Amino acid sequence: MLKDVVRTKTYQNVIYKNSFLIKDKVVLDVGAGTGILSLFCAKVGAKHVYAIECSSMADMAKEIVKLNGFSDVITVIKGKVEEIDLPVPQVDIIISEWMGYFLLYENMLNTVLYARDKWLVKDGLVLPDKASLYLTAIEDADYKDEKIEFWNSVYGFDMSCIRKQAIMEPLVDTVDQKQIVTNCQLLKTMDISKMASGDASFTVPFKLVAERDDYIHALVAYFDVSFTKCHKLMGFSTGPRSRGTHWKQTVLYLEEGLTLCQGEAVVGSMTVAPNKKNPRDVDIMLKYSVNGRRCFVSRTQHYRMR
Repeated sequence: MLKDVVRTKTYQNVIYKNSFLIKDKVVLDVGAGTGILSLFCAKVGAKHVYAIECSSMADMAKEIVKLNGFSDVITVIKGKVEEIDLPVPQVDIIISEWMGYFLLYENMLNTVLYARDKWLVKDGLVLPDKASLYLTAIEDADYKDEKIEFWNSVYGFDMSCIRKQAIMEPLVDTVDQKQIVTNCQLLKTMDISKMASGDASFTVPFKLVAERDDYIHALVAYFDVSFTKCHKLMGFSTGPRSRGTHWKQTVLYLEEGLTLCQGEAVVGSMTVAPNKKNPRDVDIMLKYSVNGRRCFVSRTQHYRMR
């Protein structure tokens, strides 16, 4: 994660170039990891930083804080946000790198919202404060044949039962922007400073219009993150036309390839919710249809990010 330059450099720039937001403030770092965000905040003059990390990395973070001379400013607390007590009743700022694949995988957003509701002062800051999910469609025949259709005949044997499983699992991979066939549509924007935890479950419509004659084998989701309270709007995108990040993009393969002529559209809806048995997983339902010159289809597909 530290080697993800887009992610880490954006947070560093937000903090260093907007030190007026942080200076003399009490900061809560949710899911602190190595403590890098806490160190950034301490360096620009935060009054105190509470870094919460539930994994064994918390022990390493304490050592890192000590090595860099910030033990009097940064307090590392090992434990789950929902189970620990802070030494202070309120904090001025919550900072976190909570985003998962497909934005919502691993469900860390709910932890940030819990911390916000419990400790953030009125009109306090959440960094980042906006996250937006987007959808587009791609041609991807070669990869689909290699990863999905392969199971239809494996050295002459029918293993299509594995194909059914493979197509239900979204693929996290880097998409070449040349594969994009349609427009990119905004599905959902979340305001982390105001939203309720239930808002991470939603159904949204989409309409993806072909920009050339081509086949569509998959829909692709990605997200943008924004820090809107900065002196100047800052953030980053995980889209296929942006510099690569460790989040890459999320590819949802369609049961059958679609043939679209320029100007024709894939119309449908996407439903997103945490899995009931394991809330860290994400259930996705796609309903889509095409009514074109060469393709007429109406289908529902279910996916699970696990």
